[in-house]
Amino acid sequence: MDIELLHIDDCPSWVETRRRLEAALSATGFGDTPIRLRVVTTGEEAARLRFAGSPTILIDGADLFPGGEPALDVACRVYKTPTGLAGLPTTEQLIDAISSRAE
Repeated sequence: MDIELLHIDDCPSWVETRRRLEAALSATGFGDTPIRLRVVTTGEEAARLRFAGSPTILIDGADLFPGGEPALDVACRVYKTPTGLAGLPTTEQLIDAISSRAE
């Protein structure tokens, strides 16, 4: 499993996203899987990577939360969570998404 966390430098959510992603990977039996971090700096790079805003989590090159519109610029992302819109997914959402990918 190849995991990449795409983010922008100014994103206030990427550090906590990484922490939650590490917890979700441990909970699903993938705790030893490395997470590659990539800072997205240009609109061209965002378009090439299918970046849907910061943070975006890719597993094997696919967005873990499909449906996010690819960004043409470097910007923050908004996730739908059980408590409303947020700048990052919940740990439980990450666990569910990783589990469904692993099946």
